[in-house]
Amino acid sequence: MGSTITKSSQLGKHKTAIDKELLDSTRLIIKEALNKLGYPDAMYELLKEPLRMLTVRIPVRMDDGNIKVFTGYRAQHNDAVGPTKGGVRFHPEVTEHEVKALSMWMSLKCGIVDLPYGGGKGGIVCDPREMSFAELERLSRGYVRAISQLVGPTKDIPAPDVFTNSQIMAWMMDEYSRIREFDSPAFITGKPLVLGGSEGRESATATGVTICIEEAAKRKEIDLQGARVIIQGFGNAGSFLAKFMHHSGAKVVGISDAFGALYDKDGLDIAYLLERRDSFGTVTHLFKNTITNQELLTKDCDILVPAAVSNQITADNAHYIKASIVVEAANGPTTLEATRILTERGILVVPDVLASSGGVTVSYFEWVQNNQGYYWTKEEVDLKLRNIMINAFEKIYKLANHRKIDMRLAAYMVGVRKMAEASRFRGWI
Repeated sequence: MGSTITKSSQLGKHKTAIDKELLDSTRLIIKEALNKLGYPDAMYELLKEPLRMLTVRIPVRMDDGNIKVFTGYRAQHNDAVGPTKGGVRFHPEVTEHEVKALSMWMSLKCGIVDLPYGGGKGGIVCDPREMSFAELERLSRGYVRAISQLVGPTKDIPAPDVFTNSQIMAWMMDEYSRIREFDSPAFITGKPLVLGGSEGRESATATGVTICIEEAAKRKEIDLQGARVIIQGFGNAGSFLAKFMHHSGAKVVGISDAFGALYDKDGLDIAYLLERRDSFGTVTHLFKNTITNQELLTKDCDILVPAAVSNQITADNAHYIKASIVVEAANGPTTLEATRILTERGILVVPDVLASSGGVTVSYFEWVQNNQGYYWTKEEVDLKLRNIMINAFEKIYKLANHRKIDMRLAAYMVGVRKMAEASRFRGWI
């Protein structure tokens, strides 16, 4: 028992250290972006931390009758532009540093796709895979009660994230509506369609990544028809992306999940894998000839999509990446040193804050539809998303070429400008 606790404690410290590195590297790029744009040091001092960081304790009666107390977080990075916006993740390794960094990335994403939002993020330290449906509902409602005074349709708008879904969003919306005593569909996005959700929301992140892949392939003169694609991660974004890539005529040669990876140079049977995938995005445990996630990253392909967790491409393996294009669907999958190495090798890196901004864009569409009480078709949603993503890609790609910098720094410069200007006009700096 003692060794298990010690091991768990060591893993927790390791995760905290990794998340602190992510937060520090995010701050570094924000500082560089602000310097290049000519803002004073005071602007960096404002933007290097969330304006508000709330930690809550949530008592939940478990099915066995015992009370278990969970820790939850909500970060609101900057609301100079408008209400903060960002997902809520349920995960055993959620940390305060991670939530802070994610809220900052959300601010950047909203600036990149020109939304009237700042960034927010939330999380609860729990393992939903070990909880019953009823326990998850009680936890979801408890979280909303704990943060209800700081959130709302014009303050801070949550959404789904890792291990949360439309059902959890529905419970949260219902709890908020009970507290406020009026129906509040615009309080949260990623809801079921019957409760005011938007068409195209569930697959929005993968749709945005797909558009970025198409645009990057054009710049590298790679024909998507027959292009070899590796997708690390087979959760919501990864599985939809595999489906979209397969339908576009690309050859998905590799996928992975938490248990391992599959690779076949002739292409995987994506329809079969999607059919066998469980609700947590795992499928590789059904196969014998698996490889590791790290081995998958260095396999032959034209396009590599890290769609799992952070810090996957590092200085240790960046020299061995064989792809011509890396499109980041996950948050922070490539370290700053690895980005430098890949860029010097002529590999086009499309950063997470651009590639994965389709989710928040369609969340914005959902919020707009809730506020006006008029709902769009999937075709309308997809067309609006495509126009926004292509414009954002073009703007960042041109800036990177003009300034002779990588697309990550260019994306941060585009993303940070809107909230910096809004903060300046408000007289904060």
